[in-house]
Amino acid sequence: MQDSLARLAAVIESRKPANGGDAETSYVSRLLHKGPDAFLKKIGEEATEVVMAAKDVDHGADKSKIVYEVADLWFHSMIALAHYGLGPADVVTELVRREGTSGIEEKALRKLATRAADEKG
Repeated sequence: MQDSLARLAAVIESRKPANGGDAETSYVSRLLHKGPDAFLKKIGEEATEVVMAAKDVDHGADKSKIVYEVADLWFHSMIALAHYGLGPADVVTELVRREGTSGIEEKALRKLATRAADEKG
């Protein structure tokens, strides 16, 4: 699975305008050329479509609808990652870091870190 994501990340990287990507012929290049507002808007749209697909599945729709929409969400998220000099390996590293940590505990730790930073600032 990581190989597939790495290959897709490499394609996205190659489509960056700075790497010769052509906004006239490449959807990825076009989004990156337009800037963050364009691909961030797409991420919001795709996230909403994931929610709607899940709701549809709750009412009898085919589960493959969720997979299709999550694939779109991941794809557009990978464009954002590439724009900011990140890739799927960075996300996997973060997930590994969280492994074995309760979500409740992790959220509490983030709150403490935010509070500490606010007190310093």
